[in-house]
Amino acid sequence: MIELNVIRLKNAVFYAYHGAMQDEQNLGGKFEVDLEMHCDFSAAAETDSLTKTVDYEKAYSFIQKMFLEKKYYLLETLATRIARGLLREFHSVDQVLVRLRKPHPPVKGVVDYVEVEVTEKR
Repeated sequence: MIELNVIRLKNAVFYAYHGAMQDEQNLGGKFEVDLEMHCDFSAAAETDSLTKTVDYEKAYSFIQKMFLEKKYYLLETLATRIARGLLREFHSVDQVLVRLRKPHPPVKGVVDYVEVEVTEKR
């Protein structure tokens, strides 16, 4: 029987230059990411071996690279590219969920954050 387990990264914070407005791309801002990676890590649990599971340090580094290598207008685009990229990079991951938040977005009103959520499966 194949077990489906979840590895989560909660509230990873990055400073980057994404947004549809010129000020957002010039001044930058804080972004927050929650990540869920669904995989079978039963062999890792039995053997206590990092090589048999997803190295979440590498997953964090991948997300950080995605934030810094290019500017995006839309959170939807960045979240989708992160999710698809994680599936390409981590072959043991069967499903990934990315929640990407932008605290205090530039809207004409008071909003704590805007959040997009993307789920991608193999």
